[in-house]
Amino acid sequence: MIVTLTLYGALGDAAADGRVTLTLDHGARVADARQALTEHARAHWSDPRESLLARSAFASDSAVLREHDAVPDNGQLSVLPPVSGG
Repeated sequence: MIVTLTLYGALGDAAADGRVTLTLDHGARVADARQALTEHARAHWSDPRESLLARSAFASDSAVLREHDAVPDNGQLSVLPPVSGG
């Protein structure tokens, strides 16, 4: 399955247009998408930001997803890094 990950916050400038397209097995889970994105980052980004990827949330169009949740059938995920501030 083709999955498009839209990157936000500090991750957004890692990819030219703020998106990464990956191929995952049908029935992939969020944990699979996180692993594939981390491997992509190691191979293609000058700063793979692995610790940030490890703490980022993944969301569908309508909900924040957990590691065991299936990747949505439409193949669209948002990657939301943690936020802090006051």
